Amino acid sequence: MTEAGTAASSAATSLPEPVRQRVLALAAQALGQLPASDIPAPLRRFASFAPAKRAKLSASVLGPILETDEHFRRLTAFQVRREHPELGDAVAEGVPVPAADPVEVAALAYLLRPEDWEQHIAAAAAQVPVEAPRAAEEAVNRLSDQLDQARTETRQVRERLREQVNELKAENVTLRRKLNEARQRISGLQSELEQRTTEAETADERVEAARAEVERELRKLRSRITELEAVEHAARRAAGQERELASTRTRLLLDTLVEAASGLRRELALPPGGELRPADTVAGTEPEAAPVGRTAPDDDPALFDELLSLPQVHLIIDGYNVTKTVWPNSPLHSQRQRLVTALGALVAQRRVEVTVVFDGAELSGPVQLNPPRGVRVRFSPAGVIADEVIRQLVRAEPPGRPVVVVSTDREVAESIITLGARSLSATTLISRIARS
Repeated sequence: MTEAGTAASSAATSLPEPVRQRVLALAAQALGQLPASDIPAPLRRFASFAPAKRAKLSASVLGPILETDEHFRRLTAFQVRREHPELGDAVAEGVPVPAADPVEVAALAYLLRPEDWEQHIAAAAAQVPVEAPRAAEEAVNRLSDQLDQARTETRQVRERLREQVNELKAENVTLRRKLNEARQRISGLQSELEQRTTEAETADERVEAARAEVERELRKLRSRITELEAVEHAARRAAGQERELASTRTRLLLDTLVEAASGLRRELALPPGGELRPADTVAGTEPEAAPVGRTAPDDDPALFDELLSLPQVHLIIDGYNVTKTVWPNSPLHSQRQRLVTALGALVAQRRVEVTVVFDGAELSGPVQLNPPRGVRVRFSPAGVIADEVIRQLVRAEPPGRPVVVVSTDREVAESIITLGARSLSATTLISRIARS
């Protein structure tokens, strides 16, 4: 330790009590004004307290830090000098202030440390009244009384503890006797427990074996029940689908026959049955009826309209065959949406059933498509081409229902003709859509 440090420590420890209290009050006041980074760690928790509470609670920590931490003392002295500029400047510059309180001057001198700071502390100490002997005597008397009282209480406590020890010894003897009896009973119970445990383990093994056998049989029965339920469900579903499909096919066929008969009657202009007109009795040569059928070329738009006017007609379209014919450079998703949108307008005009089949082999994931009302869209499953799905759709229709397939694929056209459907080219559909 340096001489300056030794002198500061000596002076700090011999500060008169009023000076020490004033130093702590000034330092506690300055503590609340300092940044947190300049406050030593032990004092940071006191910085947010009220000034009076801060000075009271931090005194035991603040005094030693002021003695040992020179940097913190200087920061505190700077803040105190800002709070007391006139007296602080006078003390720091060594200017006498006769009217000032010697205790206040000594406290500021201790913090600011001018050259004559020890003289200010000595002057303040000289004015402190000497009452130490009397206070010390009173303190000794007070401590003597407290010591006597403590001795009396100690004797009383010692007697109570001695009585408690005797009681505990007697209780200990009783507990030891009971413990020996309990040990003997426990020994007998342990032997019995071991015997019962052996019997229980044997019984558990038999029970586990029986349980395992029951669980095996139960699993077999559950598996069989699941198989039978699946077979029953599949049979019921197949029967229901067959009944529904047969009913749908019959209803479509009847509607087709009824509408075809009505259309044929209108087309041939047949008179009501049982009514003979006078003109029918006049002899003459009657012209031959024009052939009923499709005399126009397959790509004639008029033929397409004529086929659409057939009762209960089902229009099946080879999707990519049509879109790649008219929009070959567009993305596939754009081709699909443009086609189904155009077919929606056609359905709204003619009220026909329309099914569009796209090849699913070119898809890399789920398709986002919004078909209009009345337009059915199907993608061929994995491993199946769209041509086969079209043939399945034609075969699914009842015999006699008019089915029109739009595709320029010759193989598709030939196969669906053998199934009883009519084939039209993609250009015919595009021409009809263009007129919509």
